[in-house]
Amino acid sequence: MSGFTYYERRGQLKTYFDRTAVDAWARLTTDAPVSGIRATVRAGRDRMRATLLDWLPQDLQGQRVLDAGAGTGALAIEAARRGAHVVAIDLSPRLIELARERTPSDLGRGSIEFRSGDMLDPNLGAFDHVVCMDSLVHYQAADTVGALSRLAGRTRNSVLFTFAPRTPALTVMHAIGRAFPRSDRAPAIEPVAPHLLTNLIGTEARLSRWSVGRSSRVSHGFYMSHAMELVRE
Repeated sequence: MSGFTYYERRGQLKTYFDRTAVDAWARLTTDAPVSGIRATVRAGRDRMRATLLDWLPQDLQGQRVLDAGAGTGALAIEAARRGAHVVAIDLSPRLIELARERTPSDLGRGSIEFRSGDMLDPNLGAFDHVVCMDSLVHYQAADTVGALSRLAGRTRNSVLFTFAPRTPALTVMHAIGRAFPRSDRAPAIEPVAPHLLTNLIGTEARLSRWSVGRSSRVSHGFYMSHAMELVRE
């Protein structure tokens, strides 16, 4: 365990994505050639995004969706095309600016409001659905559940999120990742066993009216992430 709190880790992530990784992230989220390792990450992220979008209603007309950790905006764009009014927020102002640049002018019935800041900011208002794709993987299990409970407190229907599952394969990938130059490394992710996370969710008083729904793991090369759905009872 890293020992970092939510707010300490949040500061590290903002610095990393704004000062170190924005160019690499911009390339990763296009069709531009990348290394073999990053190609597997790209493909894995595409599969995970498709999974989360499949869990959202096909018709989101008039609904508010929070894309928490929006990155370059790919998920937000697809949700808006289904009619959603999306608030796409990310810690990195540079990634949000890139997302704005990549957003098509015609989103059909939907819209996107881009913001840079904390996904837990209560001033963002209430939502019908919240999606946290790989935006909680750097936080310890207790902080993850705390964040989920705060998001659920202003969500009407579902909270979809991903976490790094604790597996032998992921442990090996971490060891290999430590061989990269320090300047090219993201802040460490915090693997957690799915049953432990489920137990923590079940004992969190602020989530007493929520239950775990669908669950799905995407493992593709150097990308491994586990999606879970929280639904209001």
